[in-house]
Amino acid sequence: MLENFRDFTVGPDPFGRTWQAYFRWLQNAISIRHADTVDVKFGISTEGVPSEERVIALPHPALLALSAKLGHPLTDTWCMKLAALHLKHMLETGEDMEKTLVTTQPAEIEQYARELADSLVRS
Repeated sequence: MLENFRDFTVGPDPFGRTWQAYFRWLQNAISIRHADTVDVKFGISTEGVPSEERVIALPHPALLALSAKLGHPLTDTWCMKLAALHLKHMLETGEDMEKTLVTTQPAEIEQYARELADSLVRS
């Protein structure tokens, strides 16, 4: 599990590279893209590749349903951590790396939420 969700290292990716990721911002996408999501933006970089940005879009209805189901408050910190885990998955697998904006699926969000909850139990 990531220790710092704002600035973290991930790797290796499918090409053996290690990536540095850092949190940029979190905002409601209704105001910027007219989408019912919470957008979380990260900067990513690795040696030999120019710095890039990735936006992880968490669908708001899925977040509300999951928050109610798990009894976890819907907070900015929780959203940032869920998005960071999805970015980690993307970097490790190469999945959706060609996209700047990636919308997560409800099942993925639930998996990351359970990983977070499990890591707290083990701590």
